[in-house]
Amino acid sequence: QVQLVESGGGLVQAGGSLRLSCGASGGTFNLHRMGWFRQAPGKERENVAAVTWTVGSTWYANAVKGRFTISRDKGKNTAYLQMNGLKPEDTAVYYCAVAITVGEWNYWGQGTQVTVSS
Repeated sequence: QVQLVESGGGLVQAGGSLRLSCGASGGTFNLHRMGWFRQAPGKERENVAAVTWTVGSTWYANAVKGRFTISRDKGKNTAYLQMNGLKPEDTAVYYCAVAITVGEWNYWGQGTQVTVSS
């Protein structure tokens, strides 16, 4: 069982920056990937970024490419999402997730609200 705790959300003006953190505890010895998702009101949850735990390869959704950066600190079992150039359409609840198995996100955090004002 993996437990995830997110932090770092908040209210920011358009063009501003935030950094989200996701700390993992429990069965972290077999992590495959960590990812960040978001869900805006009335919309489906979408994957915005992911990183492979061992190698550190990254993936980004087109909507955030060039503005968001995902990273991980293996020693701290923590993943980060640096968000720059924030836009009002980035407003959502952001969730981190971990994959123990390939092709499936197995554990989820509780979510942290990000609000970008225009």
